[in-house]
Amino acid sequence: MPDFPVVALRSVEVTTPRLGASAEFYAKVWGLDIAAEAEGTVFLAATGADFHVVELTQGERSALGKVTFRVRSRDDLDRLFACASDSGCEIITPPGPSPAPSGGAHFVIREPQGCCMEFVHGDRTKTARIVADRPERLAHVNINSADIEKLSAFYQQALGFRLTDRSKLMAFLCCNSDHHAVVLAEAPVNGLNHIAFLMPNLESVMRGSGRMVDHGFPIGWGVGRHGPGDNVFAYFVDPAGIVIEYTAEVLEVDDSYRPKGPAEWVWPPGRTDQWGIAPPKSEACKTAQLAVPFDADRRA
Repeated sequence: MPDFPVVALRSVEVTTPRLGASAEFYAKVWGLDIAAEAEGTVFLAATGADFHVVELTQGERSALGKVTFRVRSRDDLDRLFACASDSGCEIITPPGPSPAPSGGAHFVIREPQGCCMEFVHGDRTKTARIVADRPERLAHVNINSADIEKLSAFYQQALGFRLTDRSKLMAFLCCNSDHHAVVLAEAPVNGLNHIAFLMPNLESVMRGSGRMVDHGFPIGWGVGRHGPGDNVFAYFVDPAGIVIEYTAEVLEVDDSYRPKGPAEWVWPPGRTDQWGIAPPKSEACKTAQLAVPFDADRRA
């Protein structure tokens, strides 16, 4: 595999106008656990080794606060900070101790299209366990971009990601053996498209989806199997209007994997997934995928 300085997508921070309701949803319906609460932020954990995978903070509207990546070493953390600075990123927090309950060393920058990104090393972890029907960790984050090629180049040249596939509307980028940790979606506005959570298997995706439906959250798209990444998917809209995905069976890649281009990722008319059984994406889901901006006021 390539020599990745970033080794994993760890967590996302989102603001919500109804912090209590959002925390209750993720803890009681989606399948996460409250790991900590500090200074008005609720930290939620999956069943894997990450201390937390979601941070919820109070805000006037739903927005993406930041995306956090784990870095291989402290030296890599310092090198990435230098690369980000040289690439024209706004420095939000220079390298130093993280104030979050997860600890470790970190820095926070805002990349040129507006997304805040945090990079951490030495953060707290826990013993992982597999629990049926509950998320293990984040699988990927999908970012809307008005200039995919420019943002894709930033991820590859400044952060050391690798392009694994390019469909007509999306670029898929990896930082480990997972086919993608970041997806960039062509859109008229920059912001959050959706957040994907890795489930143990297909059965867990199905049963988790059933739990969501039982609680009044209809499937916005799916269940189906994607092309790039070969992963199973089911999309929903959370109470704050954020699109979230249960996924499983993500393709593992190595140096031998050949990235495919848009001409190779084409479905027959009327089909939206490999299996040909997923109905068209709901209008509510499509609207929500373009409605969550970056938190432009985030300064720490």
